[in-house]
Amino acid sequence: MNSERIKMLEQFVAEDPADPFNKYALALELVKSDKQKAREIFAQLMISNPDYVPAYYQAALLYLDLLLIDDATKIIENGINQAKKQNNLKAMSELKSLLDEVD
Repeated sequence: MNSERIKMLEQFVAEDPADPFNKYALALELVKSDKQKAREIFAQLMISNPDYVPAYYQAALLYLDLLLIDDATKIIENGINQAKKQNNLKAMSELKSLLDEVD
């Protein structure tokens, strides 16, 4: 665990809570040491910034790791819908591949 990095990312979130990347980066770092806190941050991020597509793939991986398969599937499907709205073909393809792995 890199506690200094986590503290720095938490400070970034505190300074600019509207920036979804700061929350995303914090959640990614927390996946290594505190999966439940990472899960909470991903959940908040997908609610507050549903158009932040990168969160869906990483959140789904975490949920799969936690064996929350149904929740992971819903996250992937929501991510595919968001990617489709943005015409983000790369993200849509990655999420569909992940969904295929789950099924």
